[in-house]
Amino acid sequence: MMPPHILIVDDEPNIVMSLEFLMRKAGYSVSIARNGTEALEAIDRTPFDVVLLDIMMPDVDGYQVCRHLRLRPDRAAARVIFLSAKSKEADIQKGYEAGADLYLPKPFSTRQLMDKVKELLAAGHS
Repeated sequence: MMPPHILIVDDEPNIVMSLEFLMRKAGYSVSIARNGTEALEAIDRTPFDVVLLDIMMPDVDGYQVCRHLRLRPDRAAARVIFLSAKSKEADIQKGYEAGADLYLPKPFSTRQLMDKVKELLAAGHS
């Protein structure tokens, strides 16, 4: 069985590095997009099991990336977790409306994130 494939989308290199380390340690295969444009290209190229998605990025924001993903029936299995410093109720609501499975405000606990990724992957394969 192939290990789950995770796409990390964030324009902060230190966040990308720590998330990549965690995900690889958990045995997942990892791809990285450093902005929204790269994320759109990656999503069009590859089916991912989970997308960890920052919202505030300079070019294409996370909401747009998530909507793009949700418009593709061949990507229906992908689970999207927003990781964002935007923690207002309206931002969170907008995240779920864009098609997110989960919205975790930054700073988040990495243990909580790992648990949620596992849960979403398990739910996806049931």
